[in-house]
Amino acid sequence: MKKSKFEFKDNRSFKEKAINFGKSLLFWKGRKKGMIHTRDITLDDLRAVFFPDGFYEKYKYLGSVPWKEEGEIFKAMEPLIIFMDYKAKPKWCPRWFLRFLHLFGSDNSIVRVRNRVLNNLLTRLTGGYMIFDYKTKWHYYDLRISISGDVQMWDLVTSIEDRFYEQGRKEDLAQQIKDLDPNTSFNKGSSIKDLQAELERLDGINEF
Repeated sequence: MKKSKFEFKDNRSFKEKAINFGKSLLFWKGRKKGMIHTRDITLDDLRAVFFPDGFYEKYKYLGSVPWKEEGEIFKAMEPLIIFMDYKAKPKWCPRWFLRFLHLFGSDNSIVRVRNRVLNNLLTRLTGGYMIFDYKTKWHYYDLRISISGDVQMWDLVTSIEDRFYEQGRKEDLAQQIKDLDPNTSFNKGSSIKDLQAELERLDGINEF
C-alpha cells in the first residue's frame, strides 16, 4: 500500500511528549512558535473554572457567550445558550470539567489550540456544539448568530434572529413615524406592514 506523502508521524520520545504536555497545563506561561502562540494562564482563570462568577464564566466553554447579563442581545441569546448547554454537557460530566478543558485545551478561545488532546476531548464530550460569533450587521436589530449545532439549535437561532429583527424593525419604524407625527396612534405594537404604509404616507405628505 502506497503511503500518503502528507502522512505525519510524531517521532518525539515519551519524555519530550510529556514535557510538552506539561507545559500546556497548570502554572505554565504561554508559548510562541512562529505565528502560533498561547497566552499565560492566571489564577483568576483557575478561579473561573471551579467558581464561576456569573453567566459568562459558567457557560463560556460554549465559545462566544455574551459577557454582560444585560441588554436586548443577551435576552435574545440566553435561551439558545441554555439549550446548547443542555445538549452539549453530558449528564455525568460536571460543567467545571468542560471549562477546564476549554481553558487548557484552547486558552478559552474559539481559534487557538493550546493542547490538542484536551481540545479534542472537549469536542468529543460536547459533540462539537459551539457559538462562533454573534453580531448585528446592517441595523442594530439585524442580529446574526453563527454556531456549530444540530437542527434544533439552528431552528432556535433562526427564530431568535427573526424575532429580534421584527421587534427592532417595528421600533425603528414607529420612531420614524412619531418624528413626523407626534400625535400618531401607530406604535411598535402595530404590524410592520401597517407601519411601513403609514411611514410612506407621511413621507408622501412631506414631499409637498
